[in-house]
Amino acid sequence: MSLAVAKAMPFVYILRCADGTLYVGHTQDLEARERSHNDGTGARHTATRRPVRIVYSEAHAKTSEAIRRERQLKRWSRKKKAALIAGDRTLLKQLSKRRTLRP
Repeated sequence: MSLAVAKAMPFVYILRCADGTLYVGHTQDLEARERSHNDGTGARHTATRRPVRIVYSEAHAKTSEAIRRERQLKRWSRKKKAALIAGDRTLLKQLSKRRTLRP
């Protein structure tokens, strides 16, 4: 895949901020987006928590899919995001189990 094609693909990413917090977003250019967060022109959350580093990303075929996945990841607990970043499928599956029964 050429660099031009890779940059045009929509991505979902997770940043780790200097204070340890995680930030989820989407972009079509991971390098430029990380740079903008570190320049302080990204999200308000990351502007005061620099430097930041992309610790996870996944490519999607459509921007709408990336946005849908971003919204899903934003609802996840910190532990669940950490398991995704670490690639720990066992823990991720365990954390995904419903804790209470539906009525």
